[in-house]
Amino acid sequence: MKIKFDTKVIHAAIKPDSDTGSIVTPMHQTATYVMEKVGKDKGYDYTRSANPTREIMEDHLAALDNGKYGIAFASGMAAIDSCLKLLKSGNHVICSDDVYGGTYRLFDQLLVNYDLHFSFVDTSFPDKVENAITPETKIIWVETPTNPLLKITDLNAISKIAKKNNLLFAVDSTFSTPVFLKPLDFGVDLVMHSTTKYITGHSQLIGGILITNRKDLANKLKFVQKTIGAIPSPFDCWLTLLGVKTLDVRMKKHEENAIKVAEFLNSHPKITSLTYPGLSSHPMYHVAKEQMSGFSGMISFELKGGMAAGKKFLNSVKLALLAESLGSVETMVLHPASMTHGDVPKEFRLSHGFSDGLVRISVGIENVDDIINDFKQALDKV
Repeated sequence: MKIKFDTKVIHAAIKPDSDTGSIVTPMHQTATYVMEKVGKDKGYDYTRSANPTREIMEDHLAALDNGKYGIAFASGMAAIDSCLKLLKSGNHVICSDDVYGGTYRLFDQLLVNYDLHFSFVDTSFPDKVENAITPETKIIWVETPTNPLLKITDLNAISKIAKKNNLLFAVDSTFSTPVFLKPLDFGVDLVMHSTTKYITGHSQLIGGILITNRKDLANKLKFVQKTIGAIPSPFDCWLTLLGVKTLDVRMKKHEENAIKVAEFLNSHPKITSLTYPGLSSHPMYHVAKEQMSGFSGMISFELKGGMAAGKKFLNSVKLALLAESLGSVETMVLHPASMTHGDVPKEFRLSHGFSDGLVRISVGIENVDDIINDFKQALDKV
């Protein structure tokens, strides 16, 4: 029976336990498995290779993205690093110029030591992507929306470029979630989610997943997963399965609140600029509206007075929480330049439109009037 997404998010690969009827997926908190005899097991031999709880989570999250294969990791960064393990010395990667600071740090400060090469370009412009391709290019790595400037990439356009040049196209869709965007539907080869964020939604674990429809990629990444061993624990997989069941209702509430918060902030006299993909003022609003079914809960803005004003605002909030994360039920605020993107060189940030005074908000699911009143009192103190 074909089911709608809000039903799928609860039931896709989550079934009552066949042995006991338990409605909650059992947690197989074990490192190893007893074999029936030499050369014969029951499908499992060691949890680094496979675990029943992890398999259910991988299958479930893959189904939500219209994917066939899910490969889970201990963090979003472990997932990204494992994806780059598909490369060889001398290969080249084209990456969105505004990505999570941890991704930039991995690419620019660590993987370059292994003779991998990276070009950071504004993937909002397909011609810039195409112009950056070299004979050594193997992967186009895109965030949409980006972190923290919320740039939007036209996935159809970049997919055509990737296919024409026989390149792997990978998308970090953490901000969108499969509720609002399913990149595989646009010809993308690999989707990455930091399950730490919206997927679980309660700041209770660290995790990541890669999703694909390509069996060849799935087999290679499963080998990396088994060999490197950067896997999530059965307990974290179990918690993810509990959290993801409310993903659809949470994301719709995040978006509903974010639109109202963005409209309030956008009209405030102390704010010089604001970016939210759901506002028509966003330069790529038409693309976001076409490929996304909703705009998520992330907002970035700048205040008059730059960094000093931003810090005053962040230190004055009472309901919102100053924290290095996003996608939780609680509203969170942060100063990217000194927190999530502290390792990104200032010259690089400034040259790509990412100022010291930028503030990022992850709008939660509290009553929106309380969120707005908190921001209003904090702005009054700026």
